[in-house]
Amino acid sequence: MKWQGSLSPEQPVLIAGPTASGKSALALDIAERQGGVIVNADALQVFDNWCVLSARPDDAEMSRAPHRLYGHIPYDAEYSVGHWLREVRPLLSGPDRPIIVGGTGLYFSALTEGLAEIPTIPATVRAEADALRQRGALQQMIDSLDGATRMRIDTRNPMRVQRAWEVQQATGRGLADWQDATPPPLLPRAITQAIVLDAPKEWLTPRIEGRFAQMIANGALDEARANMDHWDPARLSSKAIGAPELIAYLRGEMTLGAAVQDAVVATRQFAKRQRTWFRARMKDWHWQTCG
Repeated sequence: MKWQGSLSPEQPVLIAGPTASGKSALALDIAERQGGVIVNADALQVFDNWCVLSARPDDAEMSRAPHRLYGHIPYDAEYSVGHWLREVRPLLSGPDRPIIVGGTGLYFSALTEGLAEIPTIPATVRAEADALRQRGALQQMIDSLDGATRMRIDTRNPMRVQRAWEVQQATGRGLADWQDATPPPLLPRAITQAIVLDAPKEWLTPRIEGRFAQMIANGALDEARANMDHWDPARLSSKAIGAPELIAYLRGEMTLGAAVQDAVVATRQFAKRQRTWFRARMKDWHWQTCG
């Protein structure tokens, strides 16, 4: 994908977009034309165990421009937006202009709007929250939240509800209260060149289907096979789209055709959630229509 506009070679560039929309190609095009270091802002591409399935840039692409924060975190490690911000901070003042690219909207909002400095959640609280969510006690968790937090989070998203519940249980303060005490952002939106790739469903769906077929051809099954011995669906690294389906196929629980079909559906649903986030939170970014 080529950039269809003008950019200052001095200002940081932010590129957000749904999966399979061509973000990495656009970042590479800009880096090759103007220079800069490409910085990952995708929550799954940080892990070392999914290269093909997370659509990480391959070795050939990485050789064409400097890349940072890709595939450097062990598969079983904890990683959060707070970890990412700490890693991205020194890159903002380095010698190369950052070109920050990814599909994790929370990373971009934390970077440009600030992130509440919430203490680490104790393992005991996390385990209790996991148990509640897994037994379907989502409404119980919602009911225990303070009113301001209930109004602010997406109560249809179990992981968002769990996070808010954990914060309240661990700190005695509601998530909304923590968010209202947010420190200044590392990189205010006003000093960046922020781009959202607007990928219409009818344009994106064939790309999702074609890309997953290419992932299979490029070794996604071998990658899934290498993850089988230590597979744990609760790990963040296991949230790679298509991973549960390919693991199920390798275990003989479904056919390859069904696994691919389900993975494509999951990818389309994920892209829809991304587009919804971008429309709600990135209205002041420059929107470039794909296709």
